[in-house]
Amino acid sequence: MNETPSQKTPAKAWEEMRRGNERFVAGEPLHPRQDVERRASLATAQTPDAALFGCSDSRLAAEIIFDKGIGDLFVVRNAGQIISESVLGSLEYAVAVLNVPLIVVLGHDSCGAVLAAIESQQEDAAPLPPHIDHLISKIVPAVRRLANVGDAPIPAGTVDSHDVGHEHLRDTIRELIEASELISDGIAAGTLAVVGANYRLLEGRAVPDILVGNL
Repeated sequence: MNETPSQKTPAKAWEEMRRGNERFVAGEPLHPRQDVERRASLATAQTPDAALFGCSDSRLAAEIIFDKGIGDLFVVRNAGQIISESVLGSLEYAVAVLNVPLIVVLGHDSCGAVLAAIESQQEDAAPLPPHIDHLISKIVPAVRRLANVGDAPIPAGTVDSHDVGHEHLRDTIRELIEASELISDGIAAGTLAVVGANYRLLEGRAVPDILVGNL
């Protein structure tokens, strides 16, 4: 019998995520809980094991990467994994109503949003459509901190997109915890943890970079 989220510790939830990713990397996924019976059992309620907030990139299919099944993950995604009111509300719902013990924030290499943020700060950068510009504005601070050129345009090649992605992931988790009292209280109580991981596209591995809480 599967444990409910309320019975799982944050550490147990992350260990299951990690093992699922190892199976995916090895090319030995189990594809669990994807049958008709599982679908029927979830028709009236959901009890996910964890919440995942990640980039919308088509190569980051959460249930596949972590070898999960229907109803196992509560997934929130947008380009560049940018914190917004809708993201905060969705993750608070996962914690307060669905009782998930874990939030995984997943970035990745070769992120288009990160590359766009870097290019936007270069001299003679072409204007971006307004909604894209608003989206990447959350990534720009990481770009400028790493470039360390004050208010000047950033010369091409000054910053590495991999480094910016890592810095932005840290900013994202910091903002998530600071903006949500519900989430920070859960971490303090030991009932919730947050893992920030970077996904390596070529090998398929989610590498943990930031661990917050009792893991």
